[in-house]
Amino acid sequence: MKSILYGLSISGLFIFLVSCGGKSPDHVIIKTPSGEIEVQLFPEKAPKTVKAFLGFVDAGLYKNSSFYRILSTDNQPTGANAAELIQGGIYKTEKSRDSIPGIPHEPTSITGLTHTHGTVSMARLEAGSATTEFFICIGDNPSFDAGYRKEGDTLGYAAFGKVVRGMDVVVRIYNRPEENQEFSPPVGIINIIRK
Repeated sequence: MKSILYGLSISGLFIFLVSCGGKSPDHVIIKTPSGEIEVQLFPEKAPKTVKAFLGFVDAGLYKNSSFYRILSTDNQPTGANAAELIQGGIYKTEKSRDSIPGIPHEPTSITGLTHTHGTVSMARLEAGSATTEFFICIGDNPSFDAGYRKEGDTLGYAAFGKVVRGMDVVVRIYNRPEENQEFSPPVGIINIIRK
């Protein structure tokens, strides 16, 4: 009986993987001219954010987009709680974000995720306004977690993934020339695809 159930579970897994096209439902690859960045997503912890992000990926919105913003310890006001990150998305492209609805905010106080080195999170203004723009943390950034005052509230940012391969690529991008918190020129994102 055990072997029959084991056989059924293996065949069920095989059917699931085939139906997904052999792709992992919770990993994406960010392809850049500097190399690939593999991100593990956390749909069980941040389901609304992951679903929206994967919808943008599947729609091809990130094709020919860019990493365009950098925060470093050198380009923020003295005395500020300096953060280090690279930010990307479709903001610097011809693609319109006007018709994209905001993602319901999933704060770290609910998801249990934190903004540690390699965390991928959604950029936003007010809570619920995040759409296609995301950032990758360089080092730990606890001030992005819920409880700290940012963007006029204490809800923090919605972490939803973690770099599992390619942090060296993230650091290479981070070290590119910048001016006034913007890469000069922006660093291309060839595409983001499911693994």
